Amino acid sequence: MNFKGFNLGICMCGSFCTYAVVMDKIRQLADMGINLYPIMSEAALSNDTRFGKSVDFYEELKSICGKEPITTIAEAEPIGPKKMLDAMLVAPCTGNTLAKLNNGITDGAVTMACKAHLRNDRPLIIALATNDALGVNLQNIGGLIIRKNIYFVPFGQDDCIKKPMSMIAHFDKILPAIESACEGKQLQPIIC
Repeated sequence: MNFKGFNLGICMCGSFCTYAVVMDKIRQLADMGINLYPIMSEAALSNDTRFGKSVDFYEELKSICGKEPITTIAEAEPIGPKKMLDAMLVAPCTGNTLAKLNNGITDGAVTMACKAHLRNDRPLIIALATNDALGVNLQNIGGLIIRKNIYFVPFGQDDCIKKPMSMIAHFDKILPAIESACEGKQLQPIIC
């Protein structure tokens, strides 16, 4: 698939331990000539953690994408009416965001961006990273997997001994997942 001139929303949620690998994948997408539109959740925007400072992540995302990240509901809402994006990627997508998407809760920039984008019948690709995927969030994964225009980056358990409920996307499969979603297909196997 030729991605030159392709418009891709990039939503980042608060799974801070994944940021290094996710930023690397976003950089690869930018190097392919994809027009990237960054969107940050409130958690991503405002929490400093042992993995880094939020202001540094903001600046890195801005530098890679060449645009100020969208950080409010008001900034995210025009994504739908303006039909700004060909596809949207949520990477990393936390369990909190999964639950909100599955239950129609639009209370921040990421959830509004996803809702606005989906109204245009275009693909939303989720790269999950949640410690409770096999717990309470399993129902949210199941609820989203069956929805029209929602696709998952293949995922699996990241540490079945120390974190038996945790699952994480295979971030190296982001590009094939986007390509597949743009053809209306879920990249398989979804759980690996």
